[in-house]
Amino acid sequence: MTPTDRFAVVADGWFDGERLHAHGPFTFRIEEGRIADIAAGDFGATLATQGMEAVRGGFLMPGLVDAHVHLFLDGAPTDGAQRAAHLKKPVEDLVDAARASARQALACGVTLVRDAGDRHGINHRLRDEAAHSPGLAQVRSAGLGVKRPKRYGAFMARDVADDDAIRASVRELARDSDEIKLILTGIIDFDAGAVTDEPQFDLAAARLVVDTARACRRTTMVHCSGAAGLEIAARAGVGSIEHGFFMRRDLLALMAERDVAWTPTFCPVHFQWAQPEAVGWSAQTVGNLRRILDEHARHLLIARELGVRLLLGTDAGSMGVEHGHAVHEEIDRYLEAGLTTTEVLQAATATARRHFGHPHPRLERGAPFDALLLERSPFEDIGALRTPLHAWAGQPACEGEALQ
Repeated sequence: MTPTDRFAVVADGWFDGERLHAHGPFTFRIEEGRIADIAAGDFGATLATQGMEAVRGGFLMPGLVDAHVHLFLDGAPTDGAQRAAHLKKPVEDLVDAARASARQALACGVTLVRDAGDRHGINHRLRDEAAHSPGLAQVRSAGLGVKRPKRYGAFMARDVADDDAIRASVRELARDSDEIKLILTGIIDFDAGAVTDEPQFDLAAARLVVDTARACRRTTMVHCSGAAGLEIAARAGVGSIEHGFFMRRDLLALMAERDVAWTPTFCPVHFQWAQPEAVGWSAQTVGNLRRILDEHARHLLIARELGVRLLLGTDAGSMGVEHGHAVHEEIDRYLEAGLTTTEVLQAATATARRHFGHPHPRLERGAPFDALLLERSPFEDIGALRTPLHAWAGQPACEGEALQ
């Protein structure tokens, strides 16, 4: 972090979040946390005579966004008993874990995370703390989600048994939450290679969540996999579908039509395929995992073809999915699927910020300086993203609301 409120950055090339600007050098003048000017050429020496420090590097780009994390969970441990014990720790210990997660994310070049829910409100606490702490990634917080009683999601959602409870809970949660999280389905049965339980909410109830959130000027993010749940989510017009395994082309077409974004989160499933011994999967289950991943990658390309808004999120905090580091793994999955470097970096920067309603989703004059300085261009070597020279987390991300 640069300690002054007034400095310059000189880079050989830059990416604004949408387009590559390759033929430099370029000079960025930063004043009071915002981009005051962008000029072609190296004006570092001139600005130095005016008392403005110049930071130099090979490439400048927006800070990375992880659009799906759980800060209070530690993704590094893979022992089931250890992970279960973590959930039983005192809340202050979990806050410390969340703080470490946000610190680690920033060190890896992730300047903004969207926390997808925890029942303690730790994500709200970290959001408020990060707004005034230079060493943490900024946080967009979904607070506490909503789910049906006795169904999946107790660690991140409250129960809503009927329509009145939906209305009351969404209105209450919207006072402090940046988005409303809906737990629409359970988790994947990897042994069966499918989502085997029924959706928690029918179409009418899902629409009630969406409409109540809209009335409160909040969008919705929906935990969902399996065709039955995905169809409900798409038809309800949710803000974004999180995970979305077992996607179909017709559902992607509906998502494109209704402007429903998709955060595919390859990382947790990929980890369990790559290291099945951590879970004790059989050879048959490993085969299921590979098939699920291959279909997910195929539908990612279809989503690109149909114009679905793609966000890059990792589900960091899940087993084997480490905060910050996982973003680079997720980027690799998108590239392996066949997306271009430009498309992947758009999903990981400007597209996410635009979806969140940020008034300046790109690096541009007047925008908060939320950026990474790299030694070399990721368009030449994607590995350059893994070792940023500097990471500047901009001002709080939620300066507007995206109403889907």
